[in-house]
Amino acid sequence: MAHDYGKPERGPSFEQTNFHSALTGMGHEVVQFDFMERERVAGREQMRSEVVSIASDTRPDLTFFCLFTDQLDVPTIEAVRREGGAPTVNWFTDDHWRFDDFSRHMAPAFDLAVTTDPDALPKYAAAGIENVKLTQWACNRYAYRKVSDAIEHEVTFVGQPHGNRPELIQQLRDAGHDVEAWGLGWPNGRIDHDDMVRVFSTSRINLNPSNSSIPKAPHTPRALVGKLLGRGKVAPRPPQIKGRNFEVPGCGGFILTERVPHLERYFELGREAAVYDGNEDLIEQVGYWLSHEDERAAVADAGYRRVLAEHTYDHRFNQIFEWAGAAAPR
Repeated sequence: MAHDYGKPERGPSFEQTNFHSALTGMGHEVVQFDFMERERVAGREQMRSEVVSIASDTRPDLTFFCLFTDQLDVPTIEAVRREGGAPTVNWFTDDHWRFDDFSRHMAPAFDLAVTTDPDALPKYAAAGIENVKLTQWACNRYAYRKVSDAIEHEVTFVGQPHGNRPELIQQLRDAGHDVEAWGLGWPNGRIDHDDMVRVFSTSRINLNPSNSSIPKAPHTPRALVGKLLGRGKVAPRPPQIKGRNFEVPGCGGFILTERVPHLERYFELGREAAVYDGNEDLIEQVGYWLSHEDERAAVADAGYRRVLAEHTYDHRFNQIFEWAGAAAPR
């Protein structure tokens, strides 16, 4: 989908900014099918028919999906494979909390399913689903870059005020730290992409609290909504690695991120990315890194070099092409 949650007023989607931009930046010819927009205009059944027709007409080397909820079903995906004649791949984004109700039902329809959750691999295996590989979020070097070596902000956060984030930001301010926050729901409002990249690049500390918010019905797969609403309490989503873990260092910025499972697979913690455990430790860590400028700058530089060397979407997609047996990438 081209727009965030399929809504033009919310701006470009993550997939548009990262997947589509990276593929075209790498030099690939991409035929995009915005299933959310086509469903809105033409209805679900017509949309499903159209995506099969486009696959048939295009005869691509690879068909890449990033499913949202139930817009595309198994028969449509199988028809795309049959009529298009190319391997089909889906990037499963939230197996940390969507595996049982969504991913395990959809993954068998694809030639290759990729997941960002290492802990989902044994779940797939237990379900008899073998066409699964582990990938991870990354930095799109065509959209994120180091724009300046100057420091223009002290402590910043870009993202929505989910969960306990407002309280966390206020605690930092109460401790005497100058913290700026942008995003839908903050007083500063949203920030456009280029300005966000500049913030990442020029902040002394970029905060990255985990995305462990309670899912809201409008943004939650329909099969899961009924299950959630039938309970007295809804557990927060489990903490997980997100794109921000790679995007901030990919802009040359220093990231102070909440510790999440498996992050140590991708960064040397303390040397390429700083981590904290809980609010009290966050306040202490902010104070430490603000008072150790040379060490802070060294961590930012090491993280930047690690991302460019190993964690761009060029790396991720080239591996996916190899797994899928698609044409050799340019």
